[in-house]
Formats: sequence, C-alpha cells, structure tokens
Amino acid sequence: MAVVAFQFATPVIAGHVAGRASVIDGDTIEIRSQRIRISGVDAPEAGQVCYSPSGRRWRCGQRAAHMLADHLGAGPVSCRTEGQDRYWRWLARCTAHGRDLGEWLVRNGWAVPYFDRNHAYAEAQRAARASRSGLWAGQFTLPKDWRKLQRN
Repeated sequence: MAVVAFQFATPVIAGHVAGRASVIDGDTIEIRSQRIRISGVDAPEAGQVCYSPSGRRWRCGQRAAHMLADHLGAGPVSCRTEGQDRYWRWLARCTAHGRDLGEWLVRNGWAVPYFDRNHAYAEAQRAARASRSGLWAGQFTLPKDWRKLQRN
C-alpha cells in the first residue's frame, strides 16, 4: 500500500497571521506560506512602466516591490485577514514597524487607494501627490487600468 504525504500551508488562526514577510509584488506579501494581498491599496504590476518628468520609462512595478521589501527588511509583519480574493490570497490589513503598510505604500507613492470604502488612505494619497513621491513624480497609468490594457 502506498503512503501519500500531503503538505498543508500554515493555517491562519482567528483571522491573524504574523511573521517575517517575503515580498511578491508591490501589494502582495507571503508569511509562512500564506499569500496576502494588502487591502485597500493597488500597486503597479511587476511589468508595469511609468514615466519620469523628462519622459524616461522606468519599471515602477518592480521599484514598488523593492521599496516595500526595503521597508519591511527582516522585521515582523502582522496581518488581520478580511477574507480571500479570487486568487485565494488572503486580503488583510497589515502593519510593520508599528505602521499600517497600506498607508505607508500610498503615502510614499508606491500604491494608490483601491476599494478604500472608508477613504482611509485619501490623506496619504494627497500627501504623496503634493510631494510628487514615487509614482507621482511623473506619469503613470493606474494599476487597474494597466491590467485592463494588458487583457486587450
């Protein structure tokens, strides 16, 4: 008789997952085999390009992911899950260094508010635009619109 082994991901206990995070892209991390999409924000996709004020193309999606990884470092991340998306990622509000990651991403110009029904990140976006931080330094297509263009 054959023995079949199964490997299961670490379960999310009571809507909470914490630990050291690996960055998948500008708004997705992984903690202990749990893929987590940061709620309320949308970062550019890995292959997305933006334009500097002089019109030079740059890989803003890649840069957003690198900036998030630099911000997180090796420190712990704590996430409170809110459900799952259609890709079976956990949707969660996460904190690192005592700060909301979504707010940090938006305030530094590496993401925009997305399904932010409570407008929690509106002030952070105003600050990023005013200081021309990250994406706001030049021209970019909203990530949701860029994804639509890629499907066509």
